Amino acid sequence: MIPRYTRPEMADIWSQQTKYRIWFEIEAHATDRLAELGVVPTEAAKAVWKAKDMTFDVDRIDEIEREVKHDVIAFLTHLAELVGDDARFVHQGLTSSDVLDTCLAVQMTRSADLLLAGVDRVMAALKKRAFEHKTTTCIGRSHGIHAEPTTMGLKFARFFAEFARNRERLVQARAEIATCAISGAVGTFANVDPSVEAHVAEQLGLAVEPVSTQVIPRDRHAAFFATLGLIASAIENLAVEVRHLQRSEVREAQEYFSKGQKGSSAMPHKRNPILTENLTGLARLVRSAVTPAMENVALWHERDISHSSVERGIGPDACVHLDFALHRTASMVEGLIVHADRCRENLDTYGGIHNSQRVLLALTQAGASREDGYRLVQRNGMKTWDEGGLLVEHLKADDDVRGFLSDAQIEACFDEGYHLKHVDTIFARVFSEA
Repeated sequence: MIPRYTRPEMADIWSQQTKYRIWFEIEAHATDRLAELGVVPTEAAKAVWKAKDMTFDVDRIDEIEREVKHDVIAFLTHLAELVGDDARFVHQGLTSSDVLDTCLAVQMTRSADLLLAGVDRVMAALKKRAFEHKTTTCIGRSHGIHAEPTTMGLKFARFFAEFARNRERLVQARAEIATCAISGAVGTFANVDPSVEAHVAEQLGLAVEPVSTQVIPRDRHAAFFATLGLIASAIENLAVEVRHLQRSEVREAQEYFSKGQKGSSAMPHKRNPILTENLTGLARLVRSAVTPAMENVALWHERDISHSSVERGIGPDACVHLDFALHRTASMVEGLIVHADRCRENLDTYGGIHNSQRVLLALTQAGASREDGYRLVQRNGMKTWDEGGLLVEHLKADDDVRGFLSDAQIEACFDEGYHLKHVDTIFARVFSEA
């Protein structure tokens, strides 16, 4: 985890101290249930909880692990140093994966809760800006080329809807990953009663894994990281739009530029889209976890540890980076400057050619074939592109067009309201469904 892109709330979830705290809770809750079953002495189970308020010595655990070459054994050895002789009753019938996988489930569900809060902040910002600019007309572009009018509000609404879909996916991914496995070696419960698993799951707010072999099935994890990848792609989708809108040739929107901020070490005039460029990079980092997570699904027989080293990296990194990116995205949207005057200027730049489809439809309704109508509009559209002037005037001067449409009919094709008459319908769909 790089501190530059880390929020403390998410970093804490993936800290060594938190991990060992969760390991302890898993072991202590399991020991409680084993005591109820008569497998371990009740007093021993109570004694284990002496470590509840203690701070685990991470350096000491690392020191032990360097000797024993096993992280869970190193932790249990340190726990015995804190608890004393009663610690021998800890981990009865459990295997290391029971602790590791259940802990990972807790960390991922807690991470999902923080990520959901981040998504909610982004959605709130997008909704606010959507209604603020619901009628701020601008040119829509396909292939980067002027197409037909839209509004800045519709742009924000589109991204809101995408994040709403991803929120639903994240809720589902959280539910899917929140499973507990305390089933012992190869998952048969031979040395630990299934009720121990049920008790630990209840205490930690998890569901019971129906069949876990010796590990929780990794398709659950793959679905989780795939969802993070989709959210990262939504962030990049929004970021790329802003980056294009901020280009000097467009300048319809720009990131907030604070007092004293500097854009370039060489060129004092620069205002660069550094936040959205950074978001594009962070999205790539998050998505880099998706393929390894997919590859982790296929493990040898009941268990191997080829997935372990991968998850030690992608677990904290993907969650930390996405958490940071979500809050940076929200902040960017909240402070985004929309230049409505520039939107209008760009819309009017090319003489009204964005009304070409409306003219084509009018021609076909007046009796022209689609092929002839397309040819007539394209001919005048290209003239407007190449020579300037207004498309409406070029059409009026074209005798072939005048053979189908009067001046008034041609002018009617240039009513801007025609393109935006269903904005309210779209808003109702997007925000009422959300």
